[in-house]
Amino acid sequence: MTEATIERSIPTTDLSPEHHLAYKALIIFDWDGTLMDSIGLIVETMHIAGEAHGFFTDDKAIKDIIGLSLLSGIEILYPQASAEQQLAIQQSYADYYIANSSRTPFFAPIEAMLKNLKAQGKQLAVATGKNRRGLDRVISASASEHYFIMTRCADEAGSKPDPQMLHDILDFSKQPVSRAVYIGDSIYDIQMANRLGMTSIAVDYGTATHAELAAQQPTYQVQTPEALAELLSS
Repeated sequence: MTEATIERSIPTTDLSPEHHLAYKALIIFDWDGTLMDSIGLIVETMHIAGEAHGFFTDDKAIKDIIGLSLLSGIEILYPQASAEQQLAIQQSYADYYIANSSRTPFFAPIEAMLKNLKAQGKQLAVATGKNRRGLDRVISASASEHYFIMTRCADEAGSKPDPQMLHDILDFSKQPVSRAVYIGDSIYDIQMANRLGMTSIAVDYGTATHAELAAQQPTYQVQTPEALAELLSS
């Protein structure tokens, strides 16, 4: 493990015991851009959906709303659209994404990492900005249901950075916040964990830049999926 691949927002020697990952029993993941390599398809789909209804934006703006619920993101991207137009964009987005969802695999080391963590007796869960139907679809397609004790979506518990999803998972797992860690690629992920005082790992390979994530003061920060797997297994 090297400082070139794994960085921490505070030195390891300054971490209080509850922030050390060996102490964690519950590992909660974001989905898009953290476990699944889906950012490119999300950006493509949003362009197609918006432009189908006469609205345009850029790649960076789309990446900045990933992690929010879909409708919340559309409202931010296209505030000039009427409520009816925003719902129409949402439907166009869903139609295109569903038709192309086979193009979104797990990042290369992720499934082996999940299998290893499960074998260690860790409880694994998902808290995502996807809606329930969308998450169920991709979890089924990836045959990954058996890894997770619980999954929670934005249409069930509020859009990030509202921490209700994390509250629900903690309640279900019967774990205190001190035994949990949340992992995500957007500033909303780290903000959500910070609202609970939960240990967090920011990953640089998804939506936000290293600097944007570092500004949220995650407990740990990694640059690649391989570095995440190494950190969690060390």
